[in-house]
Amino acid sequence: MQTFMRLFRQFGTTGIFILLVIAAATQSDAFLTERNIMNVLRQMSGIGIMAIGMLFVILTRGIDLSVGSLAALGAVASAFLIQQYDLWLALTFVVLMGAACGAASGFLIAFMKLPAFVITLAMMTAARGFALIMSNGQPIMPGTDGAALQAWGTSFALGLPNPALLMVILFALAFVVLNFTRYGRLIKAIGSNPDAVRLSGINVPLHVMSVYVISGALATIAGVIVTARSGVGSASVGVGQELDVIAAVVIGGASLMGGRGGVINTFIGVMILGVIGNIMNLAGVPGYHQQVYLGAIIVVAVVLQHGTQLFRR
Repeated sequence: MQTFMRLFRQFGTTGIFILLVIAAATQSDAFLTERNIMNVLRQMSGIGIMAIGMLFVILTRGIDLSVGSLAALGAVASAFLIQQYDLWLALTFVVLMGAACGAASGFLIAFMKLPAFVITLAMMTAARGFALIMSNGQPIMPGTDGAALQAWGTSFALGLPNPALLMVILFALAFVVLNFTRYGRLIKAIGSNPDAVRLSGINVPLHVMSVYVISGALATIAGVIVTARSGVGSASVGVGQELDVIAAVVIGGASLMGGRGGVINTFIGVMILGVIGNIMNLAGVPGYHQQVYLGAIIVVAVVLQHGTQLFRR
């Protein structure tokens, strides 16, 4: 039994994903078509990129509720700034804006010891408000100035949609950082035992602050992707997506108590959410009903993923 529990804890997320794929394939002949698979990857690219940042935050026992609003800020700011500046300069400024918002939250959480839930909730409200102010409550059309960005957002490279390829590259980079660098090992160690890390001479608050910087920057990149795909920068982007992002990370096996979680399982968690949504769309489930079913399926998936802990208790 212990061996089964250990294997399920290690490969449970993959097993859930395989079962969902089999169920989807039997439900609809359209599921395994290339067009549908590319659509799922494209649609989940933004949530996947935000999930990388959320994984770093959760590994340190934190939470970031501002990612959806920062994505909206990134979408609006990119559409607005592209009309004023060179494309790369505008996008650099957008990412730095997200990093600065993350740094502000991280400073208050790490150095001032304020609750992450409250601080990131405040940033969620402020970022959404700033996006509404910048856009005057109206969608912003980048126009001809954003043609290059829109062309990138709707094109393919190496057989994948460009947004999905960027997501895969960022996941690969995060995998290397968390598993093969001193910084990644420290992030996991801080989540497991911050006092021991502090006593070893490591600046724990600085490292905790850094994960919020990463999360903020990646959230604005996700917003830029939405603008690139749709050709519109809207302050309504990312509403409620912070919950999807947290769900993807937790389904992937990360512990909200910190110190435990992996990049590969987080990627699979993102794909699980994408497959669930796609199954319901192909089955013609009404939108409001989808929210109820999605919530129930997420609970079941999390219970299965963390079943070994429940058995142990």
